[in-house]
Amino acid sequence: MNDQEDQGRKEAVELGNPTADTSVGSEVSEPTGRAQVVRKQPTEQPVRTLPRVIAVANQKGGVGKTTTTVNLGAALADLGYRVLIVDLDPQGNATTGLGIEARNFDFSMYDVLLHDVALEDCVEPTNIKNLFLAPATIDLAGAEIELVSAFSRELRLKRVLAPIREDFGYILIDCPPSLGLITVNALAAASEVLVPIQCEYYALEGVGQLLRNVELVRCNLNPELEVSAMVLTMYDSRTRLADHVVAEVRTHFGDAVCKNVIPRTVRISESPSFGEPITIHSPSSRGAIAYRELAKEVSGGQA
Repeated sequence: MNDQEDQGRKEAVELGNPTADTSVGSEVSEPTGRAQVVRKQPTEQPVRTLPRVIAVANQKGGVGKTTTTVNLGAALADLGYRVLIVDLDPQGNATTGLGIEARNFDFSMYDVLLHDVALEDCVEPTNIKNLFLAPATIDLAGAEIELVSAFSRELRLKRVLAPIREDFGYILIDCPPSLGLITVNALAAASEVLVPIQCEYYALEGVGQLLRNVELVRCNLNPELEVSAMVLTMYDSRTRLADHVVAEVRTHFGDAVCKNVIPRTVRISESPSFGEPITIHSPSSRGAIAYRELAKEVSGGQA
């Protein structure tokens, strides 16, 4: 085992430390001759009732947060749920990925968070039945600084979501690739966190810090918050590394990891350039099927 692999294994074991409360289920550990092996005990999945507010978060960039938010939202809408996607990423990729252009709307999430615009005045319909979007623009890039001096800065999103929360079955919040005030607002407003994890060597990099931040928000701002799902993305069945990452993540996080894995496909990568989710752009593709199955898994067992 080389030094890099040894360091990666040490980090993975540290993330699975059974003494740390990460709200993803109980753990037991067994000493072995070479290293500590951490196994997840099976946990009973709670029955979740609507509406559900889910923050899609991972401060590591390029892991599929926006792709998962857009395509999971579209798949849930196909199942008949009324879905709102809240774009909190200054890059606005969820906005353009759903075919909404900045010149076509008057207000964005920047106006909602900083200028007291009602969220219902910001919501835009998409070309997909039951799917709606609260768009983002590059103005959000400055919101982190402006929020520093704002009153009750961590709870602004929670307050603006309250009046429209019952209008939707699902509210999916696309978080920026950071753990700043915008992401804290998302975690304070949500009841659940969904964590996309890329099937690459550094898959667990940063996940430990994210889980610690979730715990801090749960203790100080939002006692209902929990990590309800982890989604393995960009899975390439041609590589042994991808299978190794899947096995490692399932070993350390157990039942919190969704059974359905999202494959790496050209169709998923190209669909945002058409302003369409994969379920519309290529409805019979492997990617579309994977997100439909993920939507069924995420929505299972609720009223």
